[in-house]
Amino acid sequence: MENFINFLQTFIGLFGELLLLFIGITFLVGLLQEYVKPESIRKVLGKSRRGLGNIVGAFLGSLTPFCTCSTIPVMLGLHKAGVSFGITMSFFFASPLLNPIIVGLMLMLFGINITLVYVAIIFPVSVLIGIFLEKLGYEKCIKSVNIVKDEEGCSCSITAEDGFWSGAKPRIKRSGQYAFNLFKQVVPYLVIGSAIGAFIHGYIPEELIVRVAGPDTPFSIPLASVIGIPMYIRGATILPISSVLVEQGMNMGAVMALIIGGAGASLPEVTILSSIFSKKLLFTYLATVIGLAIFAGYLFNFLLRIGL
Repeated sequence: MENFINFLQTFIGLFGELLLLFIGITFLVGLLQEYVKPESIRKVLGKSRRGLGNIVGAFLGSLTPFCTCSTIPVMLGLHKAGVSFGITMSFFFASPLLNPIIVGLMLMLFGINITLVYVAIIFPVSVLIGIFLEKLGYEKCIKSVNIVKDEEGCSCSITAEDGFWSGAKPRIKRSGQYAFNLFKQVVPYLVIGSAIGAFIHGYIPEELIVRVAGPDTPFSIPLASVIGIPMYIRGATILPISSVLVEQGMNMGAVMALIIGGAGASLPEVTILSSIFSKKLLFTYLATVIGLAIFAGYLFNFLLRIGL
């Protein structure tokens, strides 16, 4: 009974906190998307050169997702519009790992220091991976496919209106609708993630987690980077689980590897990519994500030891 009460208390607290955070963050994302459209990104990246263009691509990738569409159709649209392959890949690599929802939830759950280190690792790697893939000739490894918009569509037309409020009001309304629609899709995953996190907190002994994935278990990081791939569905699921694992004694490096491996190469994403990328490019992408997850995991633990 004591464990069950602990489970309920943890679940209610975790779910309530995430619910408020998620609604606030998604509203801001929706508002941001009213001003930063895929069409605008195509125009900006189409004029960018290699190097600086990769930096701009990774930055703009961190502003996604757009509407309810995934990043993959946006990435294909950039490629078909003639944007450099390397710049497109920098955009694509940064998007699932640095989008505002992931970064916002991480900031609230793990604090500013951890979040800043996370961004400082992922962003330059996103820039470099695009540059190297283009230099190695991987552009030929994207298959020719047709882009099909989802039922809701990706574009929201904005008509020019007089006055600040008359122009801002419809944008705020659409941002609120975006947050509500995304909330309806994600709330089951919030419930699942909070429930699993609460179960771990209430029923799995802290000593077991420390023994399997504590600070003194170096192989927990490579293992977590691979486990994250089938485990990850949405950030709303994996992040609350991760925060509880940290509380229970799992080392931060393994948690970061879990998040990066899953967010960068989740099973749904890999399934779609297998129809777009050749086997060579898909394998390279997966190897890069897992390698980054392992590197970031060990780096996190090193920085924590020296007083991050």
